Amino acid sequence: MSSATPAATTATRARGSRRGEILRAAAELFAARGFHGVSIEDIGAAVGVSGPALYRHFSGKEALLAEMLLDISERLRAAGAAVVTAASKAEEALEGLLEVQISFALDQPALIRVHDQELGNVPEAERRRIRRLQRLYAEEWVTVLAEIHPTCPPPRLRAAAHAVFGLLNSTPHSAGELDREAMAELLRRMALGALASLAEG
Repeated sequence: MSSATPAATTATRARGSRRGEILRAAAELFAARGFHGVSIEDIGAAVGVSGPALYRHFSGKEALLAEMLLDISERLRAAGAAVVTAASKAEEALEGLLEVQISFALDQPALIRVHDQELGNVPEAERRRIRRLQRLYAEEWVTVLAEIHPTCPPPRLRAAAHAVFGLLNSTPHSAGELDREAMAELLRRMALGALASLAEG
């Protein structure tokens, strides 16, 4: 049985909620102005606290950036693994993986920009962890694609998976052109079309 008091549990949840708020605000600022164009004071102002108060949650901007990209990389990896584990056949798993990636692409455009532009500013140890999580996520796709296209070499499957990530993650450049439902369906059809070409080679 947990020994935490209700007050302690509430405080822990509040800290977690504030950390999430800070991460979301920082992602928007980094995406818009670049990592070096944003100060701790800017992030604090965006969430209604003084800049120094952010040090109660993060040791600095680099730590904040690292947690931001580690968090989304881990969430994608976990969601991908859950989809593949739950699916009864490879085609179902692929549809689930597409849903995971499309939801990320449409709902987290700031994180896509931050990853593309600022990964080099993450400390090396955390950057290696992010890359490892991303490789694990990509391998979920490769495993599923190998079941659908058993004669296709793994390097070709891996290249195709990364090409689809690039296609889907291009959405920050076309945000607002279509409503979310229409855009999600368009992306799904385009991704499936691209992956179907694996059967030709």
